[in-house]
Amino acid sequence: MHKNTIQNNPYINTQNQGLNDLNLANQNPYINNAPADGLLGNFDTGKFLLGAAIGALGAYVLTNENAQKAIFKTVAKGSALFTAGIEEMKERFEDAKAEMEAEPVE
Repeated sequence: MHKNTIQNNPYINTQNQGLNDLNLANQNPYINNAPADGLLGNFDTGKFLLGAAIGALGAYVLTNENAQKAIFKTVAKGSALFTAGIEEMKERFEDAKAEMEAEPVE
């Protein structure tokens, strides 16, 4: 039963059992044998600096009470402007509706 399980398993390559592990790894598309570019491998400085900047900004906002107040004030002003805009749109809609009702039907 064990041998039948191995033969039916698509993830086990039984044709290359006599080859060494390096050759099996080279044939496996899920194993990356590419050599590292340096001491840190494929290190991307730009992505690291972006992540560090985002982390520093997050830490600053989470720990600075004045920054939190400023952000909340900005959000509150933005929501107030949004609400005012919605009310203005409702008023214009009602005006247009009243004009349509006031016009005589031909």
